[in-house]
Formats: sequence, structure tokens, C-alpha cells
Amino acid sequence: MTISSIDSLRSLLQEAFAAQEGAVPDWHVRDPELPGEPSSEGTAKAFLDLTLRQHWSNFRLWHVEDRARRHDAGSELIAECKYTIDKLNQERNDLIERLDMFLVRALESVMPPVVEGQRVRHNTETVGVAMDRGSILALKMFHMREQTERNGVTPDHVAECQRKLVVLSEQRSDLLASILDLLDEYAAGTKRPRVYYQFKMYNDPRLNPELYSRKAGA
Repeated sequence: MTISSIDSLRSLLQEAFAAQEGAVPDWHVRDPELPGEPSSEGTAKAFLDLTLRQHWSNFRLWHVEDRARRHDAGSELIAECKYTIDKLNQERNDLIERLDMFLVRALESVMPPVVEGQRVRHNTETVGVAMDRGSILALKMFHMREQTERNGVTPDHVAECQRKLVVLSEQRSDLLASILDLLDEYAAGTKRPRVYYQFKMYNDPRLNPELYSRKAGA
């Protein structure tokens, strides 16, 4: 299915948000069989595939960061985790940009044209970045729910985690509502979407002096 209207895009983002939350418990049972690169750009399925790939990056990042914080972690494990975290962060940000590129292209055909002389307004946060926040909130909700069902903890611990779970759920609902509100602004032409590129430097041996200096033997 291609994106032909703001309403179809709204439905797609709601589906993607639900897919993030639904995937987390499944992934804790078994690793997903993620699809390959989308065969047809611009379709709803391509966007959902990208959403779950980006979500999977956050899922792995969450658990590597947990492992790095173990009290018995030696320097070798911490170094390994740091290397993995850097790679996953790069992957995560690359996929955020791809989500935004998809959305900018999809919106081009359904937004009104820019009025000559009208100031073009942009949002401080892109929809792709907001989807990333939705992914992390889905992970937080799953792990907070685990704490409410945990054996061997005090009733106070359970009650505190239940309160936090309610807040996280409200925050995720508010985030989706804000994304949909932003789509309405795009539909009205009061704002225009844009891709904001991160241009991460730390993993690039051409840009990180600790990498290119050592490579040159400096």
C-alpha cells in the first residue's frame, strides 16, 4: 500500500507505534526474523519494516547497556560493550534518518504548496526522532511491568513501579498524539517536514582524531 493521504499516514504511524509495543515481549522470547531491505520504497510495509529495524537497534542497545553496568564487569567486557554500543547507536541514528526520509517523501505529495513570501516553519523534533522516543518508551514500559511482577521484592517496590508504569504509558500516549498533531500542521501547510542529519563523527576514521591519528602512526 502506498501513502496517498494524511489520513493513511496517520493510520500508518498509529500501526507502527502499536507494532513497537507488541514486538518487545515477543523479542524477549526469541530474536525476530527481520525482513531484508524493503523491495518497494514508499509503501506502508516498507515503513513498518524500517520502524521495527530501528526498534530492534534500541532493543539490543538496551540490553548491552545493562550488561555494561554489571558490578562484576571487567575492563575487557566494558570495552566490548562500549564498541557494541557505538555501533548500535550509529545504526539507530541511521535508521531514524531513513524513517524521516520516508516521511518527507510521503508528505510531499499530500501537503499544500508553499505560499510565496510565507515563512517556512519547521519542528524542533522530527517524526523519526519521535518514533525513536516511542521505541524507548515501549522498552521502558515492558521492563517496568516486569518489576511489578517480580518475586522477592517489597510491596513498596511493586507500588512504585506500578505508578511509574502508569506515567510511562501516559507519556507514550501523549507522544503519539503530538506526532498526529504535527501531521495536521503539515496537512495545513503551517509547518514543513525536514530530515535532520546527525553526521556522527566518533565512528568515522576520517573524522575522529583518535582513529585517524593512530592509523597514521601519530
